[in-house]
Amino acid sequence: MTQHLMTPIKVNAITAMAMAFALTCQAQTQTPEKSPEPSADRMPVKDARVLMVMALQAPDGQAHGTLTGESADAISQRFKANTPISIDVTTDKRYRQPGCSRLKVTFWQDGIWLPGAQAPRKQSIEFGINYCLDGMPPKSLQ
Repeated sequence: MTQHLMTPIKVNAITAMAMAFALTCQAQTQTPEKSPEPSADRMPVKDARVLMVMALQAPDGQAHGTLTGESADAISQRFKANTPISIDVTTDKRYRQPGCSRLKVTFWQDGIWLPGAQAPRKQSIEFGINYCLDGMPPKSLQ
């Protein structure tokens, strides 16, 4: 039987997907030319799904926040960064099914140290997801 020396960190599926992507594709991840700047109106969240629901309900289809808690600490420690992890959610497409959209979710952070890098840099991870207010995917992409 194998003993684990580190206590596992509980994260939600969306944050885990972002972390896994960051850890496996570090060198290939492209940083957008212009990322939104952090501001005081970012909501602190432990789970990106909060922002996804907010974007679904927002008239402009957007929500912005800062990741907090164990997930944020683990990501920041891994990449030796001490800046906030920002999350931006925007609506790419609204589906006919009420409360369902195609969302673009972007996690980004300044001051990331990648292996072999000469200096820290801004790093981002972006993915699309079909999502509804009930947490499920839409029944149709129409």
